[in-house]
Amino acid sequence: MSTDMTDVTDLPGVSTGPGGGRKPRLGPPFALMLACGLIGLLTVPAGLEAGTLVSLADDPVGLADHMLDLRFDSASANHEIAAALDAGDSDLAASFQDLARTRNVAVDPGLNERLAAAQAEAASLTHKVGSFTHGFVTGEPTDVASLAGTATGDLFVFGDIRDAVREGTHLATGQPTDELILGLACTGIAITAGTYATAGIGAPVRVGLSLAKAARATGRMSVHMAEWVGRSLREVADWGAIGRAIGGVTFSGPLVAVRAAREAVKVEKAEELVRLAGDVGRVQAKAGTQAALDGLKLAEGPRQMSRIAQVAERYGPKTRAVLKLGGRAAIMLTMSAVNLFSWLFAAAWTLFGFCASAKRMVERATERAIARRKARALVRQKAHLPTPAVA
Repeated sequence: MSTDMTDVTDLPGVSTGPGGGRKPRLGPPFALMLACGLIGLLTVPAGLEAGTLVSLADDPVGLADHMLDLRFDSASANHEIAAALDAGDSDLAASFQDLARTRNVAVDPGLNERLAAAQAEAASLTHKVGSFTHGFVTGEPTDVASLAGTATGDLFVFGDIRDAVREGTHLATGQPTDELILGLACTGIAITAGTYATAGIGAPVRVGLSLAKAARATGRMSVHMAEWVGRSLREVADWGAIGRAIGGVTFSGPLVAVRAAREAVKVEKAEELVRLAGDVGRVQAKAGTQAALDGLKLAEGPRQMSRIAQVAERYGPKTRAVLKLGGRAAIMLTMSAVNLFSWLFAAAWTLFGFCASAKRMVERATERAIARRKARALVRQKAHLPTPAVA
């Protein structure tokens, strides 16, 4: 066997590493690099997603766009439209159809035909008159026409007086009373005077209060939002004055009702409540009645309602589809900041571990190559030395 083909690790007196030490081992850094690579398949994508979410934390419109990029496709569009039509909610189905059209997502032609028929029925004169009357009498809007009836009743004090008398009578007789509806009705009466005085400048707030009252009456206000409204009303309304004024709040005396409500409700202290009502009114103006009611059911406080209003200004009639598809994740982070930064930290350390182990493996491979070359050079040098003379 030639000298160059000899395994230098088997030669006596030849070191297997620089300085005669042990040969550098490649196994440990390679195993660590492989482990970091496998862990990185999980942590790095999650870390990148966490980084994106953190960067969008204060941008509800950006969060909604990101959510749609991840979740909205032809399959989800067809599923949601069909489900909305089966539930008799043509407004929601139309919202998804509009969103699909805007994002160039294909929709089953059969669903488009079903939706067109449902919209034609909803647009009929008989349906609109019935909805308007229902909203005017009951104060429970379900569509644009019924909201018009509800808002008309409240703007002419009728609706708020109706609700104040009903709940006030319950309060006076010791029956179960919905204090939120009572407080919102009295606040609405006081705000209505301001709406007339400013020639409609406060109309969005007035509409927002009507919708908040309707959401509460129909069970479409979230528990946390109801708690916040309740706390706000306790600071704004003088419940003793409301109780004393119940007798004067009659259908035949709207002026008395307005005067009593203005005395019982401290409008100057209702800044946050008025801001919430204004955000609800903004959602209704941009995205429709049902979107505003959906927002009140989804939001847990005024800050989230404000974020929904921002999304409504961006998406308009498509807002219902965005809220239905994304839920609270469409407007705010659903994971805690601690969890998000944990994923970022894990991804960063995984990348660091992969790079460090790869660097160490290259260094050890280089050390082995250098040691092998030195060993072969030593073998060749010994092969050319003269043989010592034998005595």
